[in-house]
Order: sequence, then C-alpha cells, then structure tokens
Amino acid sequence: MSNNMESATAALGGESRKRKRRKVDKVVVDDRNRWRSESEERIYSTKLLDALRLAHRDDAAASSSSAANTRNVRAAADRVLAVAAKGRTRWSRAILKSRRLRSRILKKVNKKNPNKLAAAAAAATASGSRLGQGPAVEQRARVLGRLVPGCRKLSFPSLLEETTDYIAALEMQVRAMATLAQLLAGAGVAPSGANLTSTS
Repeated sequence: MSNNMESATAALGGESRKRKRRKVDKVVVDDRNRWRSESEERIYSTKLLDALRLAHRDDAAASSSSAANTRNVRAAADRVLAVAAKGRTRWSRAILKSRRLRSRILKKVNKKNPNKLAAAAAAATASGSRLGQGPAVEQRARVLGRLVPGCRKLSFPSLLEETTDYIAALEMQVRAMATLAQLLAGAGVAPSGANLTSTS
C-alpha cells in the first residue's frame, strides 16, 4: 500500500512538472509570436518615433556631437523595446534598471546583431545536445550570457529562453527602425548623426 501511494505521488509530481513545463513553453512561444505581429511592431514604431523626437530635441538643445546623437538614438530604441516587453523578461528589466547599466549594455549589444546572437545561441544549443553540461557548454553559455542583458547567471535552459525572446525582439526592432529610417529620409527629417538601421 505504501509503495502504491509513493508511486502515485511520484506520478502526480511528474505530471505537474510536465504541465508547468508546457505552460512555460507556451509563454515563450507566445512571446516570440508577439514580437512578430504587425500590431506590436506598429505600437513599437509609434513609441520609438516619439522617443526619437524627444532625443533629437534634447540633442539639439545640448549641441551634442554626431556620435552622442547616435548613442542616444540607440539608447532610445532599446529603452522603448524594453518597455514593450513589459518587464516579463530579465533582459528588458536589465535594460531599464539604471542609466549606468544601460550604457554598459549598449556598448556590447550594439556590436551584435540578431543574426550573430542567433548563431551564438545555436552553437550553445548544439554543444549542449552533443556534450551535456560540460566545459564547452559552460563556456558558450557564459559568452551568450554576456550578450543578453541581465542573463549572466541564468541556468542554461532559462538563458536559451531569454535569448530566443531577445532575438525576436531585436528582429522586430530592426524592421521598425528600417521602416522609420526610410520614412524620415523621405521627409528629410532624420535626426542628425543617427543611423537608425545600424545593428553592428
């Protein structure tokens, strides 16, 4: 009788973990799909344009250099992207945490584009499937954790979830900024010194 009870308890616990895992997987998929939706991109583009106007006005008042203007544009783009994530991810909370942290992140993130992040994630995943949690996987995970804001100390599965969401968000950002760059260039009102489509 005791063994039967223990077996039943173990079975229920296993089923509970499976349900929780399915729920987490569904949230991850839903988040990725959200970044690919046209409505989300329109909302982001509208808020980004407002942020760029404000940044451009501040830069003009401060007579900022071209390099400073470009940094401000990138900071505004990432800040709006983090707000769009609504604090549901570690990377978005890390970007919004403080100006000092955001500045450090931008120096690293702006050297990377979504394709490079995707390649790093794929390499880490491939290593994990081949080798398990060995030194090679740990090294790739550390590299990936440095590329994704706020994810240095995450477990490998959580890191991959954050990376997947971050890549999808960056891809939407690239599309939105490319569209805005075309519109602003056509109207002749692009912020001075700003390259909206730069991701590397």
